Amino acid sequence: MRTKKFLRAITVAAALLIGGGLATAPATAAPATAAPAPAGGTVVSQAPDVGIARTADGAIKWFKNRNGSTAYEGYCERAVRLAWDRDTRHASAIDHWNSSDGKKHTTGTPPKGAFVFWNISEYGHVGIADGNGGFWATNVNNKIGHAKSLKYFSNYLGWKKGNSN
Repeated sequence: MRTKKFLRAITVAAALLIGGGLATAPATAAPATAAPAPAGGTVVSQAPDVGIARTADGAIKWFKNRNGSTAYEGYCERAVRLAWDRDTRHASAIDHWNSSDGKKHTTGTPPKGAFVFWNISEYGHVGIADGNGGFWATNVNNKIGHAKSLKYFSNYLGWKKGNSN
């Protein structure tokens, strides 16, 4: 009798795990590193990069590790948040730019790791400055990439200091 109950419990547990019943959390509780897999796009590992986030070099390394990926197209704000391992979330790049989350700078070369912003749509666009006048971002030639000039996109707004707030 005990063996049957044990086998039934294992069968149910296996079915739930295989079917995702136990492993699936509600959509609102999805881990911060989860990203939707794009149709026809490159899928990259969404595991956090332990030990590199929360610094300017770490944020840039996050982008370099995903160079060529299309996994974050349309999710630039999410990409910079994950690159910095930020606690603060903004609905869009333009919301981030317009928020009280950091002082706006409209002149000068953005320092390494700074958030750089453009007004290219109703949602705006954001990337991470390389410190040399260029940046890393999504949508550079339709994928994560590096551009040598902030003029790569039109309507440059400025920059805010990068951070993991």
